[in-house]
Amino acid sequence: MSTKQFKAESRRLLDLMINSIYTNKEIFLRELISNASDAIDKSYYKSLVDENVSFNKEDFYIRITADKEKRTLTITDTGIGMTKEELENNLGTIAKSGSLSFKNENEIKDGVDIIGQFGVGFYSAFMVSDLVTVKTKSIDSDEAYKWESKGVEGYNIEPCQKDSVGTEIVLKIKENTEDEKYDDFLEEYKIRDLVKKYSDFIKYPIKMMVKKSRPKKDNEKEHEDYFEDETLNSMVPIWRKNKNELKEEDYNQFYMDKHFGYEKPLKVIHSKAEGIVSYTTLLFIPAKAPYDFYTKEFEKGLELYSNGVLIMDKCADLLPDYFSFVQGLVDSADLSLNISRELLQHDRQLKFIAKRIKDKIKSELLLMLKKDREKYEEFYKNFGRQLKYGVYSDFGANKEVLQDLLMFYSSTEKKLVSLDEYVSRMKDDQKFIYYAAGETVEKVEKLPQTELVKDKGFEILYFTDEVDEFAIKMLMKYKDKEFKSVSSKDLGFESDEKESKKETEENKDLFDFMKEVLKDKVKEVRASNRLKTHPVCLANDGDMSIEMEKVLNMMPNNQKVKADKILEINTNHEMFKAIKKAFQEDKDKLKMYSNVLYNQALLIEGLPVDDPVQFANDVCCLIK
Repeated sequence: MSTKQFKAESRRLLDLMINSIYTNKEIFLRELISNASDAIDKSYYKSLVDENVSFNKEDFYIRITADKEKRTLTITDTGIGMTKEELENNLGTIAKSGSLSFKNENEIKDGVDIIGQFGVGFYSAFMVSDLVTVKTKSIDSDEAYKWESKGVEGYNIEPCQKDSVGTEIVLKIKENTEDEKYDDFLEEYKIRDLVKKYSDFIKYPIKMMVKKSRPKKDNEKEHEDYFEDETLNSMVPIWRKNKNELKEEDYNQFYMDKHFGYEKPLKVIHSKAEGIVSYTTLLFIPAKAPYDFYTKEFEKGLELYSNGVLIMDKCADLLPDYFSFVQGLVDSADLSLNISRELLQHDRQLKFIAKRIKDKIKSELLLMLKKDREKYEEFYKNFGRQLKYGVYSDFGANKEVLQDLLMFYSSTEKKLVSLDEYVSRMKDDQKFIYYAAGETVEKVEKLPQTELVKDKGFEILYFTDEVDEFAIKMLMKYKDKEFKSVSSKDLGFESDEKESKKETEENKDLFDFMKEVLKDKVKEVRASNRLKTHPVCLANDGDMSIEMEKVLNMMPNNQKVKADKILEINTNHEMFKAIKKAFQEDKDKLKMYSNVLYNQALLIEGLPVDDPVQFANDVCCLIK
């Protein structure tokens, strides 16, 4: 029989598809199994509309057979089969999908899943085989036919002997090359792994005779090999089961089996949505951050399934960066897939699902915060920093989404509190949400700048993550209450501000002299209204705080930024008497005092002293 040629455009598409469309050769098995599942689905649909066709689910399955000696891999299904005309149309014209035509002709919408859409999946077989043979017998025909092709050269169709309805695809696996080990596709372990990875939730059994070992009956010390028929797939996805059928241990076991984590998750979110786009999600919030979570190597994303068939390992578009810690999967039949079924077109369905997932994660986290505070605090210690990065990134575009999820250590509660909790107990005369920034809670607790605010009885939030102040600068306010650093030039206490201005004016010459000594190290020297017991501190003027200066200057590019600093002096401290006396009697000593006080203020802030040797010498000189 003469070889029939593919159409010119089909030849080009076949060549392109084998070499370019699919990025991973192993998906050929996924595609052939999906086609086999489609064929069984069509039989099921036929039984619904044709009383002469029966459908007994136990009689329908997919079988895989590997023959290492012949180098063949066979995929057999007991589905609807194909007529000669269907063979010609579906396999003779690339990108002609029999499944899509069947779905359109029968106006199938709900109730039957038809996976195939594009008609190119079958040809992925040529990535791993030199010869593809298809034997098929249609439910509507007494004749069986064989389709055979070596690829772009063309194909043959001829009658053949086949007793049962269904399709058998035989792949002659390629010989190994330096770059590819095709032998793997004939190995039992590899086939098992591929089925588990891509086709575990195909709803029909995928069977294979597997080699096992057992003790001999006459001598249990020796073992013998035997073969047993085994179903490789679990068939029913856990996420398609009703939640009332599942227990906590079912979710935990699935989580660990899928390698989402090595211990049970902190939170499980299992939901189903129907409407414009229907989908099911099974999401997990890990108990601990992955070891590489805050590295460039970490890859976010959810597994994406279409009717139980894995399409993508990591679909990053389904999760915003600030929820990148979430693990899990999405299954939907309504997504527009591209021709290789490996990538998604960026369409409105995907964006719709992503938005709904984002909203669901947020609502579940808020519920956890309200109903299970201990668990939420555990979550926040692991992933709170990521939420704060989310507030800061994209110029604060996501602050409305995330602000209610933020928590900070409280000076009065001595634990993490939410912004809503802080605002709910603000005093009537309190204008601002006050915060103090530092490396640890213990260090912030000792900051001199906190004295006045604490003295007023106002709660202070402690910022100990390097991203905290940057995030708050983007947030700006919460429930119409602005944020105010305890190190800010203006704390918003009018009576105290007037008093400090009065003290500054009375000692203007003294403070001007100290400013001249310190030159551009400080923007101003003034009397402090915030200090009660400490002699000196630094305040900042402008948007750049001292803590932000430290963070930015620790970065690899070393930006060498400087906050505008104000040196504040406690005029009620014993030290101030010595300063005034030096100003009147010994200006050189006042220069020394000025440098020592400034360096003390730097050390309090955790900033390096410009000249440690000179600072040590000045201190020793003053001790004499």
